[in-house]
Amino acid sequence: MTREPIFPNLVIILFLAFFFFSISFAIDILTPSHPLSYGENLISANGTFALGFFTPPNTTNSYIGIWYHNLADQTVVWVANRRNPIHNINATLSIIADDASLHLITSGNSTPLWSSPSFPNSTPNPIAQLLDSGNLVIRASNSSSHLWQSFDYPTDTLLSGMKLGPELKIGIDRNLTSWLSNSDPSPGKYSLVIDTIGVPQLVIRDLSGSWIWRGGPWNGYAFTGACPKGLFSTDLYRYFNQGFNSTPEEIFFFYNTIGDAISTLTMDQKGVARIYQWKASSQKWNLIWFAPKDPCDFFPACGTNAICDSSSSPMCQCLGGFNPKNPVSWSEGNWSDGCVRGAALGCGAKETDEFLVVRGTTLPDTTEAVADMSLGLDECKTRCLMNCSCKGYASVYLNGGGGIGCFIWMTEIKDLRTSADDRQQDLFVRIASSANGSNGRSKKKAWIFVTMPAGSVLLLLIFLIFVIRRWKRRKDDEQSVSSVNWGHEIMHEANKEGNSEISFFKFAQVVSATNNFSDINKLGEGGFGPVYKGKLPEGQDVAIKRLSARSGQGLEEFKNEILLIAKLQHRNLVRLLGCCIHGEEKMLIYEFMPNKSLDLLLFNVEQRLKLYWTRRFQIIEGIAQGLLYLHKHSRLRIIHRDLKASNILLDGDMNPKISDFGMARIFDSNDTQANTRRIVGTFGYMSPEYALNGLFSVKSDVFSFGVLLLEIVSGRRNHGCGNLLAYAWRLWKEGTWVELVDPSLDNKFQDNEIARCIYVALLCVQERPEDRPVMSDIVTMLANESLYFNSVKQPAFFTIDNDLDARKPLNQHVSTSFNDLSISIVAGR
Repeated sequence: MTREPIFPNLVIILFLAFFFFSISFAIDILTPSHPLSYGENLISANGTFALGFFTPPNTTNSYIGIWYHNLADQTVVWVANRRNPIHNINATLSIIADDASLHLITSGNSTPLWSSPSFPNSTPNPIAQLLDSGNLVIRASNSSSHLWQSFDYPTDTLLSGMKLGPELKIGIDRNLTSWLSNSDPSPGKYSLVIDTIGVPQLVIRDLSGSWIWRGGPWNGYAFTGACPKGLFSTDLYRYFNQGFNSTPEEIFFFYNTIGDAISTLTMDQKGVARIYQWKASSQKWNLIWFAPKDPCDFFPACGTNAICDSSSSPMCQCLGGFNPKNPVSWSEGNWSDGCVRGAALGCGAKETDEFLVVRGTTLPDTTEAVADMSLGLDECKTRCLMNCSCKGYASVYLNGGGGIGCFIWMTEIKDLRTSADDRQQDLFVRIASSANGSNGRSKKKAWIFVTMPAGSVLLLLIFLIFVIRRWKRRKDDEQSVSSVNWGHEIMHEANKEGNSEISFFKFAQVVSATNNFSDINKLGEGGFGPVYKGKLPEGQDVAIKRLSARSGQGLEEFKNEILLIAKLQHRNLVRLLGCCIHGEEKMLIYEFMPNKSLDLLLFNVEQRLKLYWTRRFQIIEGIAQGLLYLHKHSRLRIIHRDLKASNILLDGDMNPKISDFGMARIFDSNDTQANTRRIVGTFGYMSPEYALNGLFSVKSDVFSFGVLLLEIVSGRRNHGCGNLLAYAWRLWKEGTWVELVDPSLDNKFQDNEIARCIYVALLCVQERPEDRPVMSDIVTMLANESLYFNSVKQPAFFTIDNDLDARKPLNQHVSTSFNDLSISIVAGR
């Protein structure tokens, strides 16, 4: 047998190995003699990024872009020709030797679809290289310094090592601008930018330049407006470091990933900025932060001299020493006019002004603010008092328990909100001392009166007391007559509906029943005001809801609640006994519920033990029956609009009663949905179409019921950003839904009932209203022991829509995490 010669074969093998090694070694480089053709890619040296031609979904247009090379999803992070798509596959990307510029050209067209800046005579041997950071650079073949880089011209994504903000010296502004749509990467409606007017701030703005969201100034850790459970979160620090730099030459934000983490900051087509982290175990993107995320995030939520708290009702409050500029609009939930000072500033006279300390806030708009790093807080206070235009101050940088530098606001405080983050910031708002109860002039007058002859003072006081009492008696009589007339008018209208049990109570009766509103009789307090236990002369126990001026419930809402309940009769709706109107006082008298409201038991570690599973299931079914009656079986179709645990009252047998109909609305039998510019209710229970667009329907109540159902099963509050929904969804998908169950139930429950409740709840909180069931179907499913569990679509979260990500097909999923919880939403990264 003759052997084949080994040496020639070895030569061939070595040649092929060298050839492929040469190709792999050079695949990140583009040279004048080797352009990139359609269908070819550049791959960075470590294989992280690819550059080449790509086609978005639902279009035939192509583009030159950069994407992650080894990820399951083609996540495009940069587009060269976003304004000029490629319609001809005979296209090439070339680097021109004469001027070191990149040109994207199609056959038969000498004009480039896109080109980079040119650098004539700058280098004899230019190359373009895709770096491991995802940065496309132009440089000389024998130099590491670059002439041009794609990092200076971002599209909608900020990568690790990139800069966000303007470089003033060369006149470029690095900002993120959303895609126009899933299929079109051309510039969209929204941009994430560093606004440099006044003290630089991170903002989202639309095409008109109007701000949608304000991330605020940098305070040494993060942008203060992104602080509420946002850029200070542990999750973010686990994945990357961040920083901010401001010099006369450039202003920029940047971040660097830690270890092997893959993270991006994006601006999507719906106006939402997001931070993603790639989860290798699931091969999905994890959403770890986004903004805006609640009503207080939208600029400016509450106007001037007011503070926003999305967990309160109403969410806007005037700062101390300030009053609503337009009280009528304010009481109706329109806070755009903001608040005005109750007393004018002294302007330069130190003893007449002081500072209101607003603790735990994001910092207000710094467009009209100045920063002085040489001042401490005490010096800042002195400087502010010396300047008539100064309205407040705060530390520039947080530094442990103290601060560095000083912000001084030269106009009224605007766009202020509470911060839920651990690193809170204090704001010092300048107010007149008289607004806090005393000032120099009042002290001087008091001194004069003290030194007056004792006899004159006594006579004057007697005269004043006489006049005031006479005036007050006449005013009370007028108010009493007016209140009685108005109250009887409501009673007459209510009793026409067939409920003759609703009565009008005199103020003196209410005072007597509550022992003059004694704290001992106080049952609790919500956003509407306090609730007192009372006893009528005949011995009947009642609950008296005393509406506060800040409740947002004016006379119309008050009348609305009375007239609605007059038309409703159901064992799972609270029974109204009557009302009382006395001047500005508005009170509702209900049947007394010995076990108070559901939230007081459900979210209390000790009290929740009373809510064993059989009782919870009974409460769930009762609430469902009450809603079914409102939506279908009552004489009118009623949308409650504020269904939540605190509005579910429990009688002596723990039967649930739906209460608080001040925000409810009547629907015509032919109506399917309505629209309002005034968003009322409680964030965390609101459906997305209502919270974002003011659209409400029976499906809005269904969404709220779904949230409430998950709270009853788990014993956890939904804190407004969908974290409970997220947790439930993840456990359901993983088949570990039993982990959602309240541990206080001690495993004493029926698995099939728990599973039905979680399944029904997830159906209720689906994003699109048309996907949610109606209450008649919900009641049937809850009672069906052999219910078959079909697939459930992803839950909805505030500001998140099915097509929020502009770069991926809609059938792809995103994983979102809040507080170590995982959420899936329909969208692609």
